Amino acid sequence: MHGRCENCIIRELNSFKALKKEELKRISDSKVSKIVKKGETLFAEGEKLNGVFCVRSGVSKLSKMSNNGKDQIVKIATKGEVLGQRSVISDESTNLSAVALNDMEVCYIPKQHLQESLNNNVEFTKAVLVHIASDLKFADNIIVNMAQKTVRQRVAETIKYLEDNFGKDNEGYISITLTREDIANIVGTAKEACIRTLSSFKKENLIATDGKRIKIEDKKALYRLIEGF
Repeated sequence: MHGRCENCIIRELNSFKALKKEELKRISDSKVSKIVKKGETLFAEGEKLNGVFCVRSGVSKLSKMSNNGKDQIVKIATKGEVLGQRSVISDESTNLSAVALNDMEVCYIPKQHLQESLNNNVEFTKAVLVHIASDLKFADNIIVNMAQKTVRQRVAETIKYLEDNFGKDNEGYISITLTREDIANIVGTAKEACIRTLSSFKKENLIATDGKRIKIEDKKALYRLIEGF
């Protein structure tokens, strides 16, 4: 369905850019390209992975189930992300689940070739470490936000994050559409509290909505709220 890894521009977005041509050829010979439909699971928490998923297009949510059975979304992954990398490197079961938020194109790459490259290519190993360090920094920020910021601030920050990362459509609405439950699961609050907060933002003219779609109307006021002013 797709071309070869060595000719793929997606790899410029992740640690695969540090792979040598012969390594990319080996991966290309063994990868499997697939379509993952909206709502389908790429992998579930606790699963043992024998490879990683390189996202060519589409968006997935990475989430962890808490003890009370509630999903906490820790990341929204899009084009260029390599999913399952940490689990494959540590040879442990996955700590998160990955579910498609819209139709996705992914390439499944068996772990054997990644492990060979980690053992033999210092530049690739460094690139993977930088990626994992970036994920840890992102997770640190989530922990601090949960502890120190109000629900209003966290909802505002989530809206800003979605616009910053996914852009706007030609009507000015954020290009990615999430359910209110998904937004609540990013924020770490109840769905009802999320709906009340969004309604309040709408009354204050911070945002406009059209069904599930959200548009930022007053960026300055929204950013001031995030900063706690």
